[in-house]
Amino acid sequence: MNQLDNNVWVFVEQRGGMPSDVSLELLSKGRKLADAMNGSLISVVIGSGVKNISAESFRYGADESFLVDHPQLKNYATLAYARILNALVDQHKPRVVLFGASVIGRDLAPRVASHSRSGLTADCTDLQVSNVSYLGKEFKDLLLQIRPAFGGNIIATIITPDTRTQMATVREGVMEMHPSPTPRAAKIIEIPFIPDEVDGLVTLVEQHREERKVNLKGAAIIVAGGYGLRTKESFKLIHELAHAIGGEVAGSRAAVDAGFIPHERQVGQTGVTVRPKLYFAIGISGAIQHRAGMQEAKKIIAINTDPDAPIFEISHYSIIGDARDVIPRFIEAYKSKLK
Repeated sequence: MNQLDNNVWVFVEQRGGMPSDVSLELLSKGRKLADAMNGSLISVVIGSGVKNISAESFRYGADESFLVDHPQLKNYATLAYARILNALVDQHKPRVVLFGASVIGRDLAPRVASHSRSGLTADCTDLQVSNVSYLGKEFKDLLLQIRPAFGGNIIATIITPDTRTQMATVREGVMEMHPSPTPRAAKIIEIPFIPDEVDGLVTLVEQHREERKVNLKGAAIIVAGGYGLRTKESFKLIHELAHAIGGEVAGSRAAVDAGFIPHERQVGQTGVTVRPKLYFAIGISGAIQHRAGMQEAKKIIAINTDPDAPIFEISHYSIIGDARDVIPRFIEAYKSKLK
């Protein structure tokens, strides 16, 4: 493998022998990035008994897979995983390395970026590849790392032109997951694990994991409310509408901060990213942070008293009015259609 090939790597996070959704999403996106750079897409799988995950990565566009499989690597261990990935990056010098913005990804990515002195952008909402003119120089195949900045008031495009390797983390649901229509033949490169005394400096004593109770990501219909509903009492209308049409209840960060709804139901840059068939944005102004989490919905219905609310810029149907008047009419109209 040529050390200067434009290869895109995806660290495939796994738990209990199953790949995480965000890793499969990143493989789907990585395939497009690798094609844009005329490079290869490589999955990096570390764990115990996880050869099946390496094989699975080819369904999502991987050309090759680096596999480090050993019983000592069954559970994620910061020092061991970082040491392994650092050595691989040093040896192969990939052009792009992508991580999920999960607990594991946010722990591992900065350690690898620091070791390799590479650029790293966290919580990207989009990734593109382009040739860039910067400070009088031409840079080929730069990774455009796109994310909200300054409290969500702008969308920033970040580049790291002075480093060979460019890294980014991406939250679950931001990229679309889809199997490759023409999967490559599996080419798994098994890399031996060589233990190091540093690996034992931190020992996993006990692990507790709580399954997610709310699955907004899988909902076909989402009814989301914002601070524009003003009170927790008014927010009950969101629940009533969701119940009537068979949707899940969600909210903006402002609604969460106001105590209208728990954080696990927050949609946006610091919450969940969703792609439902139908999304109601009620009393939500439409700040960039919120739009980053729902703008890929197939149909968006927005209700707001402010005709200049930014949410109307992306909504398919816009209703200017007080939600406390509009929602009961929605419910009544829907029920009358069922009669």
